[in-house]
Amino acid sequence: MITQKMKYALKALLALADEAARPSPQPLTIEEIAKRSGAPKRFLEHILLEIRNAGAIASIRGRSGGYSLIKAPRDISISEMLRLIDGPIAPLPCLSRRSYQRCEDCTDEASCRIRKVFAEVFWSYLLIIESLTLEDMLRSSEVAASVLLEAPAGE
Repeated sequence: MITQKMKYALKALLALADEAARPSPQPLTIEEIAKRSGAPKRFLEHILLEIRNAGAIASIRGRSGGYSLIKAPRDISISEMLRLIDGPIAPLPCLSRRSYQRCEDCTDEASCRIRKVFAEVFWSYLLIIESLTLEDMLRSSEVAASVLLEAPAGE
């Protein structure tokens, strides 16, 4: 499950991506990002700083400053953002590639039935999540909107 902080991060990135797609994109202030994304302003400052430090967005100081994407949406990995904001994404510490830790109560990982079951689920999840980018999220928003607009009344 992703945290509320991660949802705010994704909403902020989507707002920045929408602005970047406009004919004359402008940097967005935290206030504007909060307004467009529905994320509380008080949480956004820290979140945007983390994303900026990861190199996905830039901050511009001054009167006409704000935040803007510096990577193309297709180059912003959802799994990397998940790890950045929420930390390891594995359901068990013994399945994490980047933050591996042996489970304290485990005597033998090779025969651990819990590990085996969750490993299968996790690897399937990883195949999907590792392939997702911000561009995929932008596209899915467009597809969802067109489906809603084309749906017959009463459905």
